[in-house]
Order: sequence, then C-alpha cells, then structure tokens
Amino acid sequence: MTRINVSRNRATRSTPATPGSVAWGKNNFENIGVLVFGGLLIVCSLAVGCSSEKPKQEASNIQTPANQATPVPTPAQPTSTAPAAQTSEKAAPRKIARRAPVTVAYSDVMSGVAFRYPRKYVLKTGDAADDVMSSTLVPMDFLQPGGVAIATVAIPEGAYPKSDLASALFEVSMNKSLTAEQCGQFATTQTGLAAPDNGATTRAAATEPGAAQPTTQPVAQPANLIVGDLELRSTEAEGTAENRKETSKYYHVFENGMCYEFALKVATTGVEPDEGGKAVNRDEVFKRLERVLATVKINPLTMEKEAASAPVAAPASPAQ
Repeated sequence: MTRINVSRNRATRSTPATPGSVAWGKNNFENIGVLVFGGLLIVCSLAVGCSSEKPKQEASNIQTPANQATPVPTPAQPTSTAPAAQTSEKAAPRKIARRAPVTVAYSDVMSGVAFRYPRKYVLKTGDAADDVMSSTLVPMDFLQPGGVAIATVAIPEGAYPKSDLASALFEVSMNKSLTAEQCGQFATTQTGLAAPDNGATTRAAATEPGAAQPTTQPVAQPANLIVGDLELRSTEAEGTAENRKETSKYYHVFENGMCYEFALKVATTGVEPDEGGKAVNRDEVFKRLERVLATVKINPLTMEKEAASAPVAAPASPAQ
C-alpha cells in the first residue's frame, strides 16, 4: 500500500500537467484569477490616479512652476495718488494773510469832522491835541478868540532821520463864535508882523520868562481853494522864534453854523543836523500833510448833537 501511494505521488509530481488534465485546469484557473484581480487593481488605480491628477493639473496651471524664477521685488514707485494730492492741495483755498489797512479813519460826532490818515502817524484828540497846538508858534489863526482844538495828526519823527525837521502837523479846530464873513478872514493877515491875538498863547511864551516873543508874517494873501467837496479860504504864514522856524498853511470853511480851521504846519530847528544829515524838503513834507487834508469831510450835525455839544448852564439858586 505504501509503495503504491508513493509511486503515485511521484507519478503525479513527475508527470507534467497537460491541457486536458485536472491539474492543468486547476492551475490555470488560479492563474486567471490572479490576473483578473491584478487587472482590477490596475483599473482601480488608474481611475483613482486620473481623478486625483485632474485637480493637480488644474492647480498646476494656476500655481507658479517650481522651476520658474522668483520675481525680484522692485523699489516702490510713486503712485498716481501723489499728483492727486498735489492737485487737491492746489485746489484748496490758500489762507490769505490780512494786512492792516494803510490808513485809519477818524470821525468826531460832536463836530462832524471826518478824515483818514496813515496808520503810522500819531493822532491826538481833546486836551492832548490842545497841548500839541499850544506848542506851535501860531496855535490857531481865527480872527477872534473862541477856538477849540479837535484833533492833531503828526508825522513820526523817524520819517526824516538826520534832518532838521522839528515837527510836521495836521491840525483841526473850530470856532462857534464867528460868522460866515469872519470865518473867511485870518488873524495873521490883520496883525501883520505881530503874533495874532486870537486868545491862544504859545507855551514857550507862557512858561519861559524872558523868552523872545514869536513873530508871524503872512506870505500869501487869502484865496479860495476847492479841496474835495469843500470850498476853503486859505492863506499862508511864517513864524519865527529864536532858532525855530515854522511855515503854516491855514484853511477855513463855514459849515454847520460854525467856522472850521485846518492847519498844515512844518517846523525846523535851524540847527545843523548831525554828520551826513541835511535840511528837510518842506515841499515834500507839505505834500504828505495835504493828502490828509484831501480826505476831510464835514458831516451835517443834527439838533441832538448840537444840544449835546452845547454847554449846560447851571441852575440859578433861589433868592434868599
């Protein structure tokens, strides 16, 4: 029994499988199964590979290839907003520095006198103006006393450095006691070489004992002159006192029931100026003062203004 089995096994192992044999069929079936299974695996792997490669390919189309050179960053160029900013700055309204006006307006309600004068000139009114007029050789040139100082305007001393200019004044005063006929006359033309007796005394004569009395003489006869809207009566005189010489131009006009006087006065010391100096040009100084005179206006006064400016009489005390 043992020999038969052994020989049979040997016969089976040694005998090659043929196409018609059972061994060949079994082996063939196993080989086909392996091939089919391998084919399925290949098909599945291909399907999975195709589906996974599509997005990769699409993504590769968008992404930068690895071998492509990285662009070198360039310096930032000025954007187009700079011109726009410049344009907006240009379009924005510029702040204009407001300069102070060259001239200043003056107006007196009580007298109705108004004029303009350069800002750098010195204005004085009331008692201060009266003090300035009292220091001149001829304070006022009214025919009779009763003159009242309203305002004075002085050219600054520094306007003519290293010159013999003592003062340059534009004066305004009024006299309510004169008639229209008297307003057209001047004290200097009536008194000749003597100082006019118009109720005003120069400060030098009043405060300095033994001081030489100023003398005044007319240098032009009265004449009519139109300045702006005003028809003025004018004259010119010169006064001297020791080293001081003063040339005065007077202008009278009758308005609002009173006499107005406008005076232009240029005084020099007569002393030699410092080294490098010279005598002042009087004509040039007068032209400056005449520009102020050209702006003068006299506004009409109402009854209320006249009543306010009139002195109030003290009530009489009852008889005892």
